[in-house]
Amino acid sequence: MATNDGSKDGHDSILEPLCFPEVPLGVCGAEARHHPPPEPSLLCLFCSESTPLSQKDALLKHLLLQHKLLIADVKLIAELPQYLLYWKGRFLEQPVTDFCSVFRTNSTGPVEKQEEYFLLCDVLPEDRLLREKLQQKRLETVLEQQQVERDNTTFQRICMFCNEEFTGNRSSLLNHMAREHSFSIGLPDNVVFCEDFLDTLQNKLDNLQCLYCEKTFRDKTTLKDHMRKKNHRRINASNQEYDRFYVINYLELGKTWEEVQSEDDREFVEDDDDWSDWRAHPVSVVCLFCDHQSETMEQIYTHMKEAHGFDLHKLRTDLNLRFYQQIKLVNFIRRQIHQSSCYGCQEKFDSKAEVLGHIQAQGHVMKLPDVSTWDQPQYYFPTYENDALLCTLSDSDADEDQETNHSLDVPVIAEDVSDLRELRQSSVLRKLLKNRS
Repeated sequence: MATNDGSKDGHDSILEPLCFPEVPLGVCGAEARHHPPPEPSLLCLFCSESTPLSQKDALLKHLLLQHKLLIADVKLIAELPQYLLYWKGRFLEQPVTDFCSVFRTNSTGPVEKQEEYFLLCDVLPEDRLLREKLQQKRLETVLEQQQVERDNTTFQRICMFCNEEFTGNRSSLLNHMAREHSFSIGLPDNVVFCEDFLDTLQNKLDNLQCLYCEKTFRDKTTLKDHMRKKNHRRINASNQEYDRFYVINYLELGKTWEEVQSEDDREFVEDDDDWSDWRAHPVSVVCLFCDHQSETMEQIYTHMKEAHGFDLHKLRTDLNLRFYQQIKLVNFIRRQIHQSSCYGCQEKFDSKAEVLGHIQAQGHVMKLPDVSTWDQPQYYFPTYENDALLCTLSDSDADEDQETNHSLDVPVIAEDVSDLRELRQSSVLRKLLKNRS
């Protein structure tokens, strides 16, 4: 099968969207995992009863049934073990009635059938202050952890979708998964506890579980096909298991990112006539030559020009590229580099790093082959399904050129149609017909 991308046969053709390579046998995410810290315990405020944090409902039930104590808005408490430990000490110092609201069941019935229950809530200033301090402490801890991960240069991990190993900073792996496997968990700066996050995802893949719908499959091939065909190469945002890996979930007391977002939406709907402060959601555009990402068109164009000497604006002007020609050119360059082939001279190499080194060393950054090589219908289709660079291409110049060409190619003759008899005598159509006859 002949191809138009510089190859002699069809082995280098991409006939379907890029998908997960098989993970080699013997390579398991568990090899890189660190031992997680022991799970904290929850202590009863009145007795020696304790449960793991994951079984907090059991302790809350114990407090209610055995000690008639109800804690309000437990989900809003940032560090429940420390919260319980604090109040356990305070209840040893003073009676519980000094801190809790008291209410009786069956208050209109006989006294012997009435039961007293105690409510511990943030109406009490001491409780409210404790909750705020715990929330602030947790936020500071998370931000410190996030900064450590940002600055960490000893990160080392194998991609969960291929056999490539990444060292240095976590962003190299996250950008690789987004670029090569169309799998993104968000911008690196929005993620915290990244190692634990990747361990969680690796565990699901090792158990042949889809990361989005979380169904289990019989083998890796079936799982891979499912995630590709169903567009499930993403995580399920409604799975609260992932909430702790995003900084936004720690910003407001007891609120998840969905609740924060819904509040923003409600404010937006209430004042939907005012669009002055509307801002578009930033996109993450990946460089043609490296893993660098930018959120705006200007930033990514500036990066490619300064870091790699590639000026897409200049190519568009010099070659008078239309909008769809720009799309074909970007997809052509993406595909050639993905296949470790120089787009300027079509020389093939063993790795992407080698071809990028060749392009820079030989000065082929701005060297393009003949237009017929890349201006082909096959390059209408993106090499990477989530290539946001294609969305930043400008078609304004093309539209202006089309209007200019249209005005040059098609003659426009103005005629006054108010006098039909004069129109028939002087019309250019009459003259053409007379000359033809």
